[in-house]
Amino acid sequence: MTAPASTATKVRAPRAPRRPADRIFSGSTVVAGGLILAILAAVAIFLVAQSIPAVIADPADISLSGFPDSFWQYVGPLAFGTVYAAALALVMALPVAIGIALFISHYAPRRLAAGLGYVIDLLAAVPSVVFGLWGSIVLAPAVQPVYAWMADHLGWFPLFAGPVSGTGRTLLTASIVLAVMILPIITALSREVFLQTPTLHEEAALALGATRWEMIQVAVLPFGRPGIISASMLGLGRALGETMAVALVLSPALVINPAILTSTNSSTIAANIALRFPEAHDIGINTLIATGLVLFVITLVVNSIARIVINRRKAFSGAN
Repeated sequence: MTAPASTATKVRAPRAPRRPADRIFSGSTVVAGGLILAILAAVAIFLVAQSIPAVIADPADISLSGFPDSFWQYVGPLAFGTVYAAALALVMALPVAIGIALFISHYAPRRLAAGLGYVIDLLAAVPSVVFGLWGSIVLAPAVQPVYAWMADHLGWFPLFAGPVSGTGRTLLTASIVLAVMILPIITALSREVFLQTPTLHEEAALALGATRWEMIQVAVLPFGRPGIISASMLGLGRALGETMAVALVLSPALVINPAILTSTNSSTIAANIALRFPEAHDIGINTLIATGLVLFVITLVVNSIARIVINRRKAFSGAN
């Protein structure tokens, strides 16, 4: 007896063969993704392998290489200075970058917005050594009187406590230079995110009687919040790893000092490696590589926190 048509086995049509171009593109993306992971793993393995001798070495051997007896006493102030300077730079750069991005995307005339956007993008191409020379030769002497005024009137606050540096080459100056360096990154990415805001959202807010600023508050900023966080983390990563600009501006010392106007400031890990590596030898090289491992871990932690925050804000993304 013949089975009913509804229960008969359905014959699936054969799948169309994939085109060679599709196979090549798919394979290339897999290889590229795997290559990134392999490079990251290779860097991590190299840093860990080269850092072990410095961590387990006899303090006397480390001191003979011109480093403090304890590795953790050495890397602690450097890690503090790295995070402290980058955080100050981000605090200064983020509001300015968002303001510039909003001006370009929603306030400036089209011709002015195009020219200003080009200038911002061009600022990102300036080498870091140029920023360092500008910070040490031009900016530091110019802001030194301002630092003296801040210490006189705001010295009761530990952040602005004296004595003030006579040269102006302080942690605050280095942070200002870092803020200028990360400003183009945050501005460019935030501008592109703001321009992707759905036009219907903006027009709906304006139709309900909102002013332009209120429309930005209820439509543009919530939509662009994940992009702002991503841009901030990219800028923070640039500030954490910056070398020459900090090395040229800052007068380093192995201390943990929250005051930002004094001449005794903690250096950063990247700047310290650049300054001390040419004269390092034996276990000293391993010590510097171990500090690089600490910077590697700090960067991974910062990026992981940013990814968690962005994933919690998926409801505001344009894909949803």
